[in-house]
Amino acid sequence: MLRRLFPHPVLSLFLIVTWFLLVNDWKLGSLVMAAILATLIPLFTAPYWPGAPRVRNLPALLAYVALVVWDVILANIQVARIVLFMPPDRIRSAFIRVPVDLATPEAIAVLAGTITMTPGTVTADMSADGRVLLIHSLHAPDPDAIRDDIKSRYETRLKRIFG
Repeated sequence: MLRRLFPHPVLSLFLIVTWFLLVNDWKLGSLVMAAILATLIPLFTAPYWPGAPRVRNLPALLAYVALVVWDVILANIQVARIVLFMPPDRIRSAFIRVPVDLATPEAIAVLAGTITMTPGTVTADMSADGRVLLIHSLHAPDPDAIRDDIKSRYETRLKRIFG
């Protein structure tokens, strides 16, 4: 019965926390509204979630999140240095094709999101078969090195996380 009312309990918990962060008001009315949203949104979206993604290695997921946060911090500094101090004629923007060996759409989405969240790179497109991502890099003097870095730094970890 409880699983039927809350088909995605993690989403429900996330919605409650998000609601309280948005309203910044710890009153009974806020709790009631958070409970309503945390119940109705997962119920209405459940048909669009036929199978939940399986995270096979939670410690690896936590390490991956820490790695991405660290990479975002470093990339912010690198992009600031490029934009502020590098002459425009020395910036080498490039589109890079990254072949994907991940098996699940969730893992591919996490990889594409990670690339986009990291300043200086964006996932621009994906091939129709989902096997190649097209990445744009603000400064890519060696596009092959960037492709290899994405595969070794992110994709190999995502293989361990999603199996």
